[in-house]
Amino acid sequence: MAVVLLGLSVSACGYNNIPTLEEQAKAKWADVQNNYQRRADLIPNLVATVQGYAKQEKDVLTSVVEARAKATQVKIDASQLTDPDKLKQFQDAQNQLSGALGRLLAVSENYPDLKSNQNFLALQSQLEGTENRIAVARRDYIEAVRVYNTELRTFPGVLWASTFFRANKPMAEFTATEGAQTPPQVKF
Repeated sequence: MAVVLLGLSVSACGYNNIPTLEEQAKAKWADVQNNYQRRADLIPNLVATVQGYAKQEKDVLTSVVEARAKATQVKIDASQLTDPDKLKQFQDAQNQLSGALGRLLAVSENYPDLKSNQNFLALQSQLEGTENRIAVARRDYIEAVRVYNTELRTFPGVLWASTFFRANKPMAEFTATEGAQTPPQVKF
């Protein structure tokens, strides 16, 4: 009976909040990684489809392949989420890939046959959907990190953080890339 009462009193006092919120943030990070991996898996198919139509755009295709290779080499696991430099390195590699993909999709404007190719359209749709999933996963991760970091700094979490969870550090958040506030120019 005493064990049950002790368990109820500890669970009601917020002791479990920090580990619970940390695990939720790590799960959200895993979702971010999953969506980036999905994008990386789609790229070879998209590049192969475009290569069949746009052989003269070899530089663009090469930059996509190189950016994909770099983005898949930069790894960050849940234990490194408290290192803002590691997260920035990961984010920079993914942003480089996003830019290369944007140039690749712009190539399609020059090739009417490519735009009407069903394989290209399907892959482009999948890639657009993946980019949306990445945005949602990043938003969810940012929110989970905000809640976790807030728990470490507010009462009663700050008491638990300073006693039993001293090793727990605030997690790094995504930051907007340079120039993200500038709207893209659309020219017809």
